[in-house]
Amino acid sequence: MKEFDIDYIDKLKELIEAKDEAQVRADIQDLHPADIAELINELDDADDALFVLQLLDDETTADVLVELEEDERADLLERMPNETIAKTLEQMDANDAVDLIQELDEEDQEDVIKHIDDVEQAGDIVDLMQYDEDTAGGLMSTEMIVVNENLSMPDCIKVMREQAEDMDEIYNIYVVDDDNRLKGVFPLKKTITNPSANKIKYVMEPNPISVKTDTPIEDVALDFEKYDLVAMPVVDSIGRLVGRITVDDIMDEVREHSERDYQLATGLTADVETGDSVWTQFKARFPWLLIGIVGGIANALILDGGDSAENEWQTILPGLALFIPLIGGTGGNVGTQSSAIVVQGLANGSLELKQAGKYLAKEFMVAMLNAVLIAGLVFLYNLIWPADNDPGKANITSLAVTISLFSVVLFASVFGTFVPIMLEKLKIDPAIATGPFVTVTNDIVGMLIYMLISSQLIVLML
Repeated sequence: MKEFDIDYIDKLKELIEAKDEAQVRADIQDLHPADIAELINELDDADDALFVLQLLDDETTADVLVELEEDERADLLERMPNETIAKTLEQMDANDAVDLIQELDEEDQEDVIKHIDDVEQAGDIVDLMQYDEDTAGGLMSTEMIVVNENLSMPDCIKVMREQAEDMDEIYNIYVVDDDNRLKGVFPLKKTITNPSANKIKYVMEPNPISVKTDTPIEDVALDFEKYDLVAMPVVDSIGRLVGRITVDDIMDEVREHSERDYQLATGLTADVETGDSVWTQFKARFPWLLIGIVGGIANALILDGGDSAENEWQTILPGLALFIPLIGGTGGNVGTQSSAIVVQGLANGSLELKQAGKYLAKEFMVAMLNAVLIAGLVFLYNLIWPADNDPGKANITSLAVTISLFSVVLFASVFGTFVPIMLEKLKIDPAIATGPFVTVTNDIVGMLIYMLISSQLIVLML
């Protein structure tokens, strides 16, 4: 990736504003499409970005659009005529074309497809649009080299050459039978080591690892990692070859899903970028902040506790208030840790739902160890530095804090483990469990536990 300094970008902006086509074209003609996309992302005006795009040939324009940020690409597509978009789609792999066309509204999608002159490309796009974008079918490309298992090596090489003309990358040759069912893969190395093979089916690698069109992307990614694949064939429900997924496609999806999960875990309700508008970022952040406010108000009501004598523990034992942040913070941290481990396990396949009961038992044992050590340390602290000068009151405070911490750690651990597992069963993204949801819930429950234990000890011991 080329690094651009501020002076270069400022100079390019001046040339664009002056509509100096010749000089702008000369400055960018040798750049990689990814570098051109980076430059376009730096431009403040979508019309300036469109000016740069119009100086490129159709193939380069297609490559640049694929590399652009989604928001920037959406702005450009709104300004581009449908005929121009159609010409650009003809230069893309079908799966990239589908990703782009799905950013348009339905009316424009139909119009763009009608303007695609390459009937085969248009057909591939329409076929791929029927699949859910979060499945193997929605991610796969139909561009691949396919040969019949009964071909001889010379005939196979001839077919490969014909199909390879329109291919950018060739990883494997896929072997099918007369009904187009996947039978094996034929590595390019075989053309050298077995140049005189009678039939391909005798030298191919049978029973290749494949996925069905409805396989979730997360499972596809796990297979790529498990088997160290660079490409994987995709088949339909009866085993017919319909496409392939390459490692660069799956890595892009893994990155996007990781970014989305991270944002969910930090309390963002939508995918946002640093360049998004103030309003967009506000909408993504505010809902969870509002939930946090509600949680804070709930804590305040719990701490207020009414007028009964047992609920006036703040007045009777003011030292208890010193440990409120400790109770809330510990519960939030423990819950977030537990849920994060579960979410990670569900994402990488190391934890399956059928193992949920066994893992809950293990987490309970870990929680017991943490609870004993944490509560013990705080109890020791209160013995050395009591929170009240009155020994009787200091003992109550010490017991209340110790028992509450022990209970909160146990609850937070089990709750933080249980919630993402339940969300996964309900087909809801469990990453949401590692965010403010668990933290706010643990804060409220932690305060309830602290208040109830403190109140009961006051009634019993004073």
